[in-house]
Amino acid sequence: MSYLVLARKWRPRSFDTLVGQDHVVRALTHALTTQRLHHAWLFTGTRGVGKTTLSRILAKALNCETGITATPCGVCQACTEIDEGRFVDYLELDAASNRGVEEMTQLLEQAVYSPGSGRFKVYMIDEVHMLTGHAFNAMLKTLEEPPPHVKFILATTDPQKIPVTVLSRCLQFNLKQMPGEAIVGHLENVLTQEQMPYEVPALRLLGQAAAGSMRDALSLTDQAIAYSAGDLTEEAVRGMLGTIDQRHLVRLLDALQMGHAATVLEIADELAPRGLSSRAALADLAVMLSRIAIAQRVAQALDQTDPIANDLSRFAASMHPDVVQLFYTVAVHSRNELVLAPDEYAGFVMACLRMLALVPRGSSEPEKLVRNEPSPARDDESSVRTASAPANRVAAVKAPAAPIVRAVSKPAVAPVVNATPNPVAVKPDAAVSASVQVVLPEPWAAFSAKLPLTGMAQQLARQSECVSIKGRAILLRVSNKALSEGVHAERLRVVLKEFFGQDMQVAFEVGAVQGESAHALDQAEQETRQLDAEASVQVDPFVQALVKDFGAQVVPGSVRPGQSNSI
Repeated sequence: MSYLVLARKWRPRSFDTLVGQDHVVRALTHALTTQRLHHAWLFTGTRGVGKTTLSRILAKALNCETGITATPCGVCQACTEIDEGRFVDYLELDAASNRGVEEMTQLLEQAVYSPGSGRFKVYMIDEVHMLTGHAFNAMLKTLEEPPPHVKFILATTDPQKIPVTVLSRCLQFNLKQMPGEAIVGHLENVLTQEQMPYEVPALRLLGQAAAGSMRDALSLTDQAIAYSAGDLTEEAVRGMLGTIDQRHLVRLLDALQMGHAATVLEIADELAPRGLSSRAALADLAVMLSRIAIAQRVAQALDQTDPIANDLSRFAASMHPDVVQLFYTVAVHSRNELVLAPDEYAGFVMACLRMLALVPRGSSEPEKLVRNEPSPARDDESSVRTASAPANRVAAVKAPAAPIVRAVSKPAVAPVVNATPNPVAVKPDAAVSASVQVVLPEPWAAFSAKLPLTGMAQQLARQSECVSIKGRAILLRVSNKALSEGVHAERLRVVLKEFFGQDMQVAFEVGAVQGESAHALDQAEQETRQLDAEASVQVDPFVQALVKDFGAQVVPGSVRPGQSNSI
């Protein structure tokens, strides 16, 4: 007797054995129980999630000799013949190879005849989105008002390509991708009944490789059984799939975090002879980083049964969230760049070295990427820093010849304008800035106007006034509370941190501004220019002649400063 592959042997034959599609099973079961049967159903979903299987179960439920039921017997002639694919009143049509209007017309001509042995004629059209526009038009009328003995079941992986006129005539059910736990549970049940030894981590690898498809998972299991000679161990499945051992990823992430380039190259050299996919390795690394990021936000979301759960907890506690996000971005984008690399090994190594280049010190703090740090030996020398800004938008900010950050015995305090503060943010922590005093290169109004900011962050800087500077903590006053809230306040802090080369603290208070902000100074200058322009027009001889001879008058605000006032 020929061998029957697992995907066919263990195909579900009833609603209660269908895995992962409870929402569809519930709706169909209630419809069959109450005899409220529609004439057309549309099943959508990716490959291997049960569209054809569900169609056959529904056909058995409609034609079972025990009656229309949600629990077909599975032993009558109709049930057995549908399972074996030889029931005359159940026709499966592949629209990929029968997509023309002629095939559809022929099918609909046969639909008018009564069923030969069953209760209903059931037409299952797979990949229905492949039909031509004329074929869809030919079936519209019959699909809307078919004979009482005809039922249509449509299946597709791409419902967006189906005309809305067809969608409106069907009950649509979207079949979900199988969750990994459901795939592993089903494989355990299958292998137990097949009396095949296995390791649960090996099944997890198969479920991950199946990407939500139960059929793919069973096909990969068949392949793994042949590869491992009937012993499904984690090592054997990893070797078959070409996936990287999680322990290597833990070592790699440790080396990246500590900035040990030699260890990174050593791990890459260990992986190369095994023929492991660099693309898959970067994908697994991205998955691990995503789990670390989730653990940093929601610690209880970490699966404690995972063999590397302790390592994930350790990374979540030791790695800065920004570093995790940075590594994740590099890993994801580097996968797409592998096709441009000389070979996969070089692409993988360069991706790892890029992570080290962005965070070279291996610390928990992300490196400042937009500015070169001065060497410790030159901290006392005069230097000029220029913060880059978008062209034609913001002028470059230049530091004076004197050092920006000095060590002083007592923190210097900028003059404080008398006003009743109304804090809207946490006050600066004095412990952060006890030993270093930040000195502005020029008054805050001029300095803030040149910062490389845009949007709301730029408006916040321009409309604020400096109240005091204590060490590395700066207190700003704004008149609008809403302006000091949101991500733009954090953006201002980051830009100040990049300019001064120190971790800055920025706090805000709401109060009456004294007209010393960059915005207020610009407004005052604009008003002055407007008054000067209007005054120059008033004394213009030609304008005076117009006023005298024709009774003309100069409309206030109509004169534009900087434009020619001659007539």
